[in-house]
Amino acid sequence: MDEKIAPHLEELTRALGDIEKTGIRAEFYKLLAFRVSPEIAKDTILRKFGGKRKILKVKDLSASLKNFEITGRILDIGEKPLRPQEGAHEGPSKLYTGVFADETGSVMFSSWKELPGSVGDAINIKNAYTRLWQNRVRLSIGEQSLVSRVPDSSLPQLSELSEIPSKKLIDIGAADFSVNTVACVLQLSHREVPVRGKQSKVISGVLADETARLPFTAWVELPGIDIGSIIRIEGAQIRMFRGMPSINLVSSTRVSAVTAEDAEKLAFTFESASKDPAPLKIEEIASRDSMFDVIAAGNIVSVRPGSGIISRCPECSRVIQKANCRVHGKVEGVRDMRIKAVLDDGTGAMSVMFPRELAETIYGKTLEEAEQLMFSDISKDAVYEDLRRFLTGRYIAVRGNSSNGEYGISFVAEHAWVPDDDLAVRVVELLRRLGPDEEEQCSEVSGGGISLA
Repeated sequence: MDEKIAPHLEELTRALGDIEKTGIRAEFYKLLAFRVSPEIAKDTILRKFGGKRKILKVKDLSASLKNFEITGRILDIGEKPLRPQEGAHEGPSKLYTGVFADETGSVMFSSWKELPGSVGDAINIKNAYTRLWQNRVRLSIGEQSLVSRVPDSSLPQLSELSEIPSKKLIDIGAADFSVNTVACVLQLSHREVPVRGKQSKVISGVLADETARLPFTAWVELPGIDIGSIIRIEGAQIRMFRGMPSINLVSSTRVSAVTAEDAEKLAFTFESASKDPAPLKIEEIASRDSMFDVIAAGNIVSVRPGSGIISRCPECSRVIQKANCRVHGKVEGVRDMRIKAVLDDGTGAMSVMFPRELAETIYGKTLEEAEQLMFSDISKDAVYEDLRRFLTGRYIAVRGNSSNGEYGISFVAEHAWVPDDDLAVRVVELLRRLGPDEEEQCSEVSGGGISLA
């Protein structure tokens, strides 16, 4: 071994363990082949694989995590051969997929290396990462991941982990495949959708309990179930759409009405669950990956570029630039209007999207009136600049769905209004959070007859 390289490999071994088994040695030599100096190659690998490794549970998993450690049990595993691509370098010939679980939940996994265990075995994975696949978080085990079998005395047994968990709606998330729950039906509608060339009947609506609301879809008949029914659901499938879980009732799902006697023991009734949700602070919304049908209020601190009049593809409704859709190529766009704003309530901020109907309401101008402004001003940015002047600083409440991603909270508003809250009440609340001196000063000013409203 080259005397200049040996010290760096020894340092990598001390920091990262068996670099031969994890493929880190090959990574090191690959960098050298690109004429990277041994010192820089070592530092690059330490930054990539040697950062402080977090120890996570399944419930902690989210998209785009890297270099973490996790321990759990293999619930299911299978393998499929990979067809080598023409001209590609030699790589793994098989992909191993299955279900991995601990006491907090279960998650799909994929591994590019054979695992040292089978169904029921407990394994520890170092340098694991996650990615999104079909809108779901997937645990990924790469060539540089270190996997080992471990004593499993602290983990629940396979039979316990394989049981379908019973959950409140607020606890259902991307790591869930199948759940049991009890909820009441708030909304219900029937429609037909094309499935494999045929029209199929589908029921959709909204479920609620004392903790949250979630959308549901039923691909089977629900005899005797209507709005107001409190139902017990066993074996529902969970699907994700734009970061939001949805409850799917399929042929294997058991749905039954809760008896009046059992309903009395629940923490909710149809009347309590159907009330409008209480407004939440933005910091609370930010603490969750997604939330369905929530209310927040705050000041618009920014109107973002991309607001105003836009053109959409007539086929897929994507926003187009210079009459070009990235999917359908050159198209004749359809005019639309939207507002992309940043809402701040003092505890946090989130990006809020207002579709045309709401944009027209809070802006006070229709799409046609906004187009007249654009044409009279002979500027494509005229509407955007007018929106900034009109909306910045406005206090507004929104109701809709949120998802938390790489760039923060994205909130799609379905309703928007100016709250009835008295301005003086909000000022006093703000000063109370700032401290007693400011609150006392506010009381003196108010007592002197100066109006805060």
